[in-house]
This record gives sequence, structure tokens and C-alpha cells, in this order.
Amino acid sequence: MNLTTCNSAETFSALTRWRPTAFAGGAEIGLIAAGDAVPILPELDLWDSWPLAREDGSTAEIEGRQFWFFLSAPRFADPGKRHDAARIRMASRGADGWRDHGDCLPPALSPGSREWAGSAVLHADGRSVTLFFTAAGRRGEGHSFEQRLFGAHGQLGAEGPGEWSDCAELVRPDGHRYFIANEGAGTPGMIKAFRDPSWLRDPATGKAHLLFTASAGWDNAAFNGVIGLATKDGSGVWQLEDPLIDAVGVNNELERPHVLVRGGRYYLFWSTQRRTFDPASPSGPNGLYAMVADRLTGPYRPVNGNGLVVGNPAGEPTQGYSWWVTGAGEVWSFIDHWGMQGRSFDQDPQLLRSQFGGTPAPVFQLTFAGDTVAVA
Repeated sequence: MNLTTCNSAETFSALTRWRPTAFAGGAEIGLIAAGDAVPILPELDLWDSWPLAREDGSTAEIEGRQFWFFLSAPRFADPGKRHDAARIRMASRGADGWRDHGDCLPPALSPGSREWAGSAVLHADGRSVTLFFTAAGRRGEGHSFEQRLFGAHGQLGAEGPGEWSDCAELVRPDGHRYFIANEGAGTPGMIKAFRDPSWLRDPATGKAHLLFTASAGWDNAAFNGVIGLATKDGSGVWQLEDPLIDAVGVNNELERPHVLVRGGRYYLFWSTQRRTFDPASPSGPNGLYAMVADRLTGPYRPVNGNGLVVGNPAGEPTQGYSWWVTGAGEVWSFIDHWGMQGRSFDQDPQLLRSQFGGTPAPVFQLTFAGDTVAVA
């Protein structure tokens, strides 16, 4: 393991520990039905998604259309293979429904063997766009779970963001605060992380930041997820900061972290799954989680007392995943394995394909009241 030992997590100034004690009685997302699972791009599976957002966090609307980015792959018989073929796809949504704009990045520009999740921002000039994303593996090399954070610059054109150029690595893990995620093999949910860059302009300071999914560099526990932070300095260079949230001994993956600033509070959201909780810790459902603070660097408090915002229904624990909260408080996700009705893949292997949605899930709205976040 790429690990540099330090004294303890107490070394880090901007760090809040997430140590939930129970998850009983949490809010549940409504059941997904067959009518919800109609694919918007029938030849592809789509999963993690994020909008083109303005610097204030609001979803950009260009001539009546919103532009959304999705992880995409062909519809394999086993949808689990999609992670090894993932490309970022762009589609737009308007009054006439969805319109496909094809793969986002030219193959020659993409530095990884796969592209994993990120974010996209339309800058204050109304033209410049930056796509932040995860390069998984390296183009032209053997399969690995190496993860690197990149930014590609583009321009807003008649067909939305495009003309991507100047693709550059942003920050690298230091092996001290953040584990160097370059494993050659691994098990889903248990690989180590350095991925999911999410852009934020802090309204209190005007500084640009990236949040990201990471693993603790100071602790080699099997379950050592953290949420990381980087800040762009005055010369335009991204600098690695101390992690914000530590789930060592609780959970291995605090995925796709992103911040919504509302009412002077910083709501830091992430997604996780029951299987990535340490068996020795209380385990929550596959769901959307969050903590809240009065400034970006914390200290953070778990929303709703334990951090759970809303989870999949107990009867359909895998129906959706990868929740993203927009600036308007809308929650987007994708339909995972829905309508299982207690059945298993061991007994019914055809369910791997037939019950995988691979398309956006129904959108729902959140309400905010101090440290409480609820489904409207």
C-alpha cells in the first residue's frame, strides 16, 4: 500500500469525523416503477450525472436547454462491465425532451483508459467552460484502478459546451493525507479512491475549490473513506488541502461529494452504499448523505442527526444510486437494479440486465431548515 505514516488524524486542521451511531427510521425514496425506467438514450447505459452549472451553483440554461453530462457505456449483458468502458456523454434537455450530443471528449484528448465522474462549470464570462473529471487507468496501458483528477477547458457553442482543449492533471495525492489510488486490481466498493472532482466557488471568499472522493493516507484500515479538498491559489495553480470529512472505521467510499451553499450554511452531500460500511459500524442504506457547516472548512455537523438525508426503500435497496443535488435543491440520480422484489442474481442471473435501469431516475426536491434536510 502507498502509505506514509503520520501521528494521527488530529494533525489535520480542517477535519470533521463522521461517526454515526444509528440509521433507524430514515426517509425513503419512492419506489421506482417500470414507467420510470424508459431509457433516454436507448443504445447506452447512463449512470453518474451532473449539470453544466454556473459559478453560483445554479444549473445553466442556454436557449431553453440544460446540458447534462453522464457516464455512459454500451448496454453489456452484465451492466457491471460498464465501469471498464465508461466515457462521458453529453445530452441536453429542453421542452422537446432529451437530445444526444455524443461523447464529450475526443479520444485523443482523454488521458485515461476510462472516464469517471466529475463536474462542469460555465465561468463568469458566459463562454468559458471547464469539465472536471476522473481519468481511470491510462490510455494505451493495461487495466488498473489508478485515478487522477483532470480539467479540460472548452467553449460554449451552438451545440453546448465543446471545443475541448488543454486537458491537464490538477492535483495529485500525497500519500500522507490522501492514499495514492493506483491499485492494479480490486473489488467493487473496496478499491481506494482519488476521484469525483466537484467544483465550488465559495461565496464567502471568492476562492475556487475542488472537493473529491479519497481514502485516508494516514490509516490503512479497510474502511477509510474521506472527502478531500483542493484550492486554486492566486497564480491559478491547484493546491492540495487537508481533508474535510473522515469516515475511517465507518465507510470506505464517500462518493461524489459536492457542496450546496444555502442560507449561509454549507451543505456537503455525498452518496454511499450499505456494502461499503464497516461491518463493525452502524450501516446505513444506499442513499444520499450530508453534513452541514457554517463555513467550507467546517467543523461539520451531520444533518438530521446521523448524516442520512434519504435512502432507497428497504424493499428495493439497490433501485437507485449516485445522487447529485443541484443549486435549486433538485436531486438527480440513476436507476440501478430496480424492481428486484427480493430476488437475487444467483437465482435469477438474467436480472442483471433486465432490471438494470441505466437511465436517470425520477427527480425529487429537498427542503432545508438549519441542520435538517428533508424530501419535499
